[in-house]
Amino acid sequence: MVTNGQKKDGEEQNTHSDVDLDSDPAKGGEDDVQTFEALGVVKPLCEACAAIGWTKPTGIQQQAIPAALQGRDVIGLAETGSGKTGAFALPVLQALLAKPQRLFAVVLAPTRELAFQIHEVFEALGASIGLKSCCVVGGVDMMTQAIALARKPHVVVATPGRLVDHLENTKGFHIREARFLVLDEADRMLSMDFEEEINKILAIMPTGKHRRTLLFSATMTSKVAKLQRASLTDPVKVEASDKFTTPRTLVQQYLFIPAKYKDCYLAYALNEAAGQTILVFVATCNNAQRLALLLRNLGFGAICLHGQMTQPKRLGALHKFKSGQRSILIATDVASRGLDIPAVDLVINFDIPSYGKDYIHRVGRTARAGRAGRSIAMVTQYDVEVYQRLEALLGTKLPEYKTDEETVLILLERVSEAQRIAARELRELTLGGGKKGGRKRGRDGEGDEDEGGEGGREAGGKPLKAGQGALKRGGGRGRTRGRGQGRRPGRF
Repeated sequence: MVTNGQKKDGEEQNTHSDVDLDSDPAKGGEDDVQTFEALGVVKPLCEACAAIGWTKPTGIQQQAIPAALQGRDVIGLAETGSGKTGAFALPVLQALLAKPQRLFAVVLAPTRELAFQIHEVFEALGASIGLKSCCVVGGVDMMTQAIALARKPHVVVATPGRLVDHLENTKGFHIREARFLVLDEADRMLSMDFEEEINKILAIMPTGKHRRTLLFSATMTSKVAKLQRASLTDPVKVEASDKFTTPRTLVQQYLFIPAKYKDCYLAYALNEAAGQTILVFVATCNNAQRLALLLRNLGFGAICLHGQMTQPKRLGALHKFKSGQRSILIATDVASRGLDIPAVDLVINFDIPSYGKDYIHRVGRTARAGRAGRSIAMVTQYDVEVYQRLEALLGTKLPEYKTDEETVLILLERVSEAQRIAARELRELTLGGGKKGGRKRGRDGEGDEDEGGEGGREAGGKPLKAGQGALKRGGGRGRTRGRGQGRRPGRF
């Protein structure tokens, strides 16, 4: 069990005896390593890995873990879905076992959802050794977090802004004796202007040999290189991918369409992928909300996730999607980094991102850890230049996603009606400040919905499901009845 003062400094045992200290971990020569034990991970943590289904170390883990166990600072570059969380969690926990202390490690993540996910991994790996972990993010009551921090957990997982808030305002909380600093998705943190907060945290923590720093990122930008020079001491650089790489098991396609029929083609693509788990990325919070309402009116089990939702709503939407209660998640880039949702079969870029690295992270939500996956980029006449830059970055021409234009246009009347209903509902939610009005509604302004509400039901009152093969029944029948009754269209 992890307890304070289990060993004195002079009694720290060498837990890295299986690691060849003369080898260069950055060369990636451990491609044939089949077990975590062969990397030098101690038996309790190997058992914890087996308990959560980690049977074999991934490429980045094979390179990063031996270097970190040798006491080196590490810069890890790897594609999304490659197991970066395990690459820093295991060395942190092994060092904690060797020399237990409270407030041992600080892990920084750019988004709340990613912070919660990292926290869950630490909790799972540390369950058998008595680990205490705390997640500190915005959108959650600070007093509750302050109470958790007062208990002095071993690991603090946080977003930079909220951690600085606690360092400045929570009495008795400090990280002056923390031995590990982990920066996950460092490029995203710096692109989100967290540089000032990170500098404040670095100024408080121990320096030099008294602190170990593990920096992980999918891309190495100039800002990340600057941060590396400022915070790491003689680091080992391990790289499991090129600068811009998509997973090898990912099938990428594009769909060139007129902008005015974009919603129609989205409904067609979703119907063709009926029964699969689908993640749709959009550019704005408003568009995420609009598409969620539109798709529910068409009978799809859609839910949205964006930055204007409260934290409980965001976690609730993510839980519904992960658990399979909803098969379609409409999201902004808040969901594009780090989130491990194993069951995503298809990623649709409804809005093409302006930066190539954002595309890499979006499509990285599928085809994770060796699984197969598919992505579709929806390109309109206004996106051609951005899309051509994207293809140049990827170094390949993507194949076209074939559609039946005649079948798509059959949907036009149904989609147009659903657009009008969604626009009216969105307007009502905006005017009402996202609160429920006099009559009961099946959803609120933040993308959630009650199971017993009106949302996603046809005129007869039965819920519509995309998995029922909507297009196969052909027809634009089943129009809404009673303009003020909030009725929904029938099946396709």
